Amino acid sequence: MAVTLLLDSPGTGTVAVQQSPLAELCACLHVFDEPGHHPASAAWVARAHAELDTALLATAIVWGPLWGAFRARYLLPLSAGPRRTLADELREVAALPIGDFVAMTVQALIGKNDTELTPRLGDEVLHRLRLISSSRMEIGARLRADPEGVRGELLDFLAAFAATAFDAEWPALRRALDHDGALRERDLRRKGTLALADFPTASIAGASEGRLRLVFDKLYSATARVDDGRPCLLVPTVHGSPHFVIKHYPGYPVVIQYSADDATTPTLETARRRLAALQDPTRLRLCYAILRNPVATAELATQLGMTAPQVSRHLRRLREAQLVHTHRRGSVVYYQLDAGAIERLGPDLLSVLYR
Repeated sequence: MAVTLLLDSPGTGTVAVQQSPLAELCACLHVFDEPGHHPASAAWVARAHAELDTALLATAIVWGPLWGAFRARYLLPLSAGPRRTLADELREVAALPIGDFVAMTVQALIGKNDTELTPRLGDEVLHRLRLISSSRMEIGARLRADPEGVRGELLDFLAAFAATAFDAEWPALRRALDHDGALRERDLRRKGTLALADFPTASIAGASEGRLRLVFDKLYSATARVDDGRPCLLVPTVHGSPHFVIKHYPGYPVVIQYSADDATTPTLETARRRLAALQDPTRLRLCYAILRNPVATAELATQLGMTAPQVSRHLRRLREAQLVHTHRRGSVVYYQLDAGAIERLGPDLLSVLYR
């Protein structure tokens, strides 16, 4: 399954980087709701728990489905334009047509892109929500009874949460996002829309009707067009790592929220190649031998009871999978395992090698 974006020719300005304090606030809320999936944000979660009072903690849990795995579309930029403050973005949500607000909320509660885009919230939708969870059904019932009231309560909560546990964090986050955004903007100037193919899971699938077809591996299938009337906004995130979010609600910009450290994230093909290289027991023994210190091929052959050519063949596979570092001293090449690359495949694998 995949999300396919149909983009104008590579040289056009239909793709832009857009920093969003609201998107980062909701990435923080998602981390707060599911801390086990985001170990890098553990320090922020601990501070937030210490700063939030009981009422805000309880309210964060109630609204949690809106920034879960399927985030409400209005929690990401609703339009392209100059830099906005959090207050600016909350006002834009407040001005959103109420029918769109309801439909976007229902999509988030059900977790489906193909949910009927209608402001009407009938018994069938409430029944679906009840089958998912009682908390989602309760939000749906409140939404049907008083959509404007629900929006007002949500916006009040977001402002209160930000004042307590986000505003002090934002300046440092903004600097990190600005740095990453500058790098993305440089790539866009050099490559045009082809720069999107640098994202993990992305691949170019040729052209259709003069448009570039860019495919992202996702857990659902969809197609969206990007053109002068509907730009694609690239929104970097710190706390949203490692998630890669694509939103393509009709009538609004396509939004890609990506981890600001995506440059160190391997592509799907790289991950497959690394896992294949590590399936061989001999290569696992080699990994163990070069984990802590760099070792030359001849010494590895002695340690493993193999010939130097045999060791070289296995090392070549590990090198092709970008799992080893090499450096030369005179005529001797030394190999050392890239522990970071192994850890990104899985902490358990690295722990086994360290034993």
